[in-house]
Amino acid sequence: MSSEETGSIDDLGETIDETGGGEHSHENAEQSVITVDENDEPQGLANRLDAHTGEGTRHRAFTSLLFDGEGRILLAQRSPDKRLWDTYWDGTVASHPIQGQTQVEATRERLEEELGVTPDQYDDLRVTDRFEYKRYYMDEGVEHEVCAVLKATLVDTTLDPDPDEVAGLLWVPYERLHENPRWYRQLRLCPWFEIAMRRDFE
Repeated sequence: MSSEETGSIDDLGETIDETGGGEHSHENAEQSVITVDENDEPQGLANRLDAHTGEGTRHRAFTSLLFDGEGRILLAQRSPDKRLWDTYWDGTVASHPIQGQTQVEATRERLEEELGVTPDQYDDLRVTDRFEYKRYYMDEGVEHEVCAVLKATLVDTTLDPDPDEVAGLLWVPYERLHENPRWYRQLRLCPWFEIAMRRDFE
């Protein structure tokens, strides 16, 4: 998908375009996350499904925010097959690094897997923030994460999203999104992205 095929709301009220969803096999029970203390120091490993159920287990995560040259952020709608926060709108990608993987390495991998974005499309990927949060999703699960925020600017906005991961894409003026939440309330933003955005403008 090219950048021209994604949705845009540069002008309030413009139609949101969405890519189709697909079958997605849930593999959380077969994966591990890195448990951490409040300072993001590793404490061990936990089953990914267990870490997101009950009261949860604090673990390492990241959210990556991609921008174009005009200061617009690329939002991605989570697949309806996601167990938690399905169909919510997120920052560009969010996930968990595996053992031995840096946040930058994990972000590069997820950008390519989920959106077809390769490292030659940006050259400034860096960690800009880190915070701890805990949020429950109805009665189905919980996120308790120390979340790193990474940012990069795309010099080439060509995208090839995986429909098993991404249900829709949207370029949004970042500052206006923060300043006018009522304009965008229909998007239902993921809590970790809302926190990252709020911290950017504090």
